[in-house]
Amino acid sequence: MPNPLSRRRPRVSTALGRLVAAALLLAVPALAPVAAHADATSPRPAAPGGRIGIGLAEIPASRIDDPRARVYIDDHVNPGTTFHRRLKVYNISAKPRHITLYAGGAAIKDHRFTFAPPSTGNELASWITLDRTELDLPPYRNALVRATVAVPSYATEGERYAVIWARVATGKPDRRANVALVNQVGIRAYLHVGPGGEPPTDFAIGDVRPETTADGRRRVVAAVTNTGHRAIDPQGELSLLEGPSSLNAGPFPTTRGTTLAPGERGQVAVPLGAHLPDGPWKYRLTLQSGRVTRTVTGVLRLGPGPAPPARSAVFWHPLALLLLVPAGLAGVALLWLFPGLRRRLRIRGTAP
Repeated sequence: MPNPLSRRRPRVSTALGRLVAAALLLAVPALAPVAAHADATSPRPAAPGGRIGIGLAEIPASRIDDPRARVYIDDHVNPGTTFHRRLKVYNISAKPRHITLYAGGAAIKDHRFTFAPPSTGNELASWITLDRTELDLPPYRNALVRATVAVPSYATEGERYAVIWARVATGKPDRRANVALVNQVGIRAYLHVGPGGEPPTDFAIGDVRPETTADGRRRVVAAVTNTGHRAIDPQGELSLLEGPSSLNAGPFPTTRGTTLAPGERGQVAVPLGAHLPDGPWKYRLTLQSGRVTRTVTGVLRLGPGPAPPARSAVFWHPLALLLLVPAGLAGVALLWLFPGLRRRLRIRGTAP
């Protein structure tokens, strides 16, 4: 009879693997369909395995030229202001889905936009209410949800962060599988509160240098400093020009995921192609966050990758040397005192 534990363990490991995949999905917004435009009226095509999606269904006229406001809730308001955003939730799978929605906390930590644990709020999340917190969507259908953000009159000046989540759970823990499968996607919220107009957004690009990672991959790293009063998500592209043999290469997109709070300094990385020749290259790096775009140019030199690790040298401890010398002398003395032993060693050495 097969052991029931041997059947249960693969189910749990598979569930854990899907949970890890869901966590990675949340950490990289580009993988989830959160960029629905205001004119989107039909659901997205089904993704492998079936997923859900969430996006903005409207963009304020005052921020129509702000690329970040097309993807996230990004605004500045005075204390005591109440405003609304319409969201569109998608079922992009072949099965009906029961979807729950809620606002959760977020923060900027280690130059990343980080999410609080599920169902954990913060100040901004407590200001957000949804007119629908549960949806039952047929396959490949969508529905509208209205989010209301009510900023209290006593709110202090500063920027706050949150996420509006759409979440679906498949099954419940039971005796056969003690982990429920959960998938969720969300829309970030960047809200600055303060009197008067919106504070400026700005950043500066510092040193641009090539480097090689530990696994031998080339990339260019640029230092970025947030010199404004709003958080930034710098991303863009790098072009290499007039390299060896007058070659041009790129543009190469930057990696996503860097978010800098006001005053923070971090870096943006640009992975390069694997077969670029060594030598000097001119570069043009363009980064953008919201309405702000910055471009720097210069010259960098691509060189060979890191040298292979040196082989370990043999190290003789002084105590070992002291022990080997007397042992060698004792062996010589034995051969000198017993000539017969020398003859036997010579005979053995010439045997076929």
